[in-house]
Amino acid sequence: MPLGLVVPRTEKHTPRPLPEVLHSCSYSTDMNRGDLATIIDHTVLGPTTTGRQVQTTAIEAEQYGMNVCVPPCYLDVACSVAESASVVTVIGFPHGQTTPTIKSEAAVQAYNAGADEIDMVLNIGQIKAQNRDVVYDEIAEVVAAVPAPVKVIVETALLSTAEIEQAGSIAQDAGAAFLKTSTGFASEGATEEGVSTLAQYLPVKASGGIRSYGDAMRLINAGAERLGASSGVKILQEAPVSD
Repeated sequence: MPLGLVVPRTEKHTPRPLPEVLHSCSYSTDMNRGDLATIIDHTVLGPTTTGRQVQTTAIEAEQYGMNVCVPPCYLDVACSVAESASVVTVIGFPHGQTTPTIKSEAAVQAYNAGADEIDMVLNIGQIKAQNRDVVYDEIAEVVAAVPAPVKVIVETALLSTAEIEQAGSIAQDAGAAFLKTSTGFASEGATEEGVSTLAQYLPVKASGGIRSYGDAMRLINAGAERLGASSGVKILQEAPVSD
């Protein structure tokens, strides 16, 4: 099969419907476990990740009602386990420096392999160089390549507030579905300031350094609509149980 061609997929799983855009300010620190689970992407993306770890993470996502976010090389493993969990993968990860053509082809391959959502790292250097058209064209190319939601990873720790705002504006104009704060591999992960800045443009997935229920609620109340966390089980175990 040539690259760049989206083919009809044989559905390996039927992902649960994703929640409508949340109004985060309506939540308080007693957001219950069931509601919280639906917006968590339970994540395993480290450089030493094994197929067995991906399988365990996907099983946990199924058990707790979360989504699962895995490297593209392990989509087959995640999809073989996931029956209702949405399967998310990453492209251009973690530095965003692959070419737009490679990113769009990677998105197509990931979609054809079973990914329900694509998290792409934008070209951070091009943002810092203020090459708006280059960044726009790259995001738009990936968005056009697949019939799946594309989240643009901004890596807020490496950008000024003005650059974060520029990234948010470009991603919005290019048709992205979400903005995502971080890869988890920079000096800092998701912050309330970064979330609230990005939330002016698109729904936000806060990711990086979310290790507790308190962390999760702090970012939700700052405006996050999705969370990416390797500590998804721990976060939910700390959350109040639904009545």
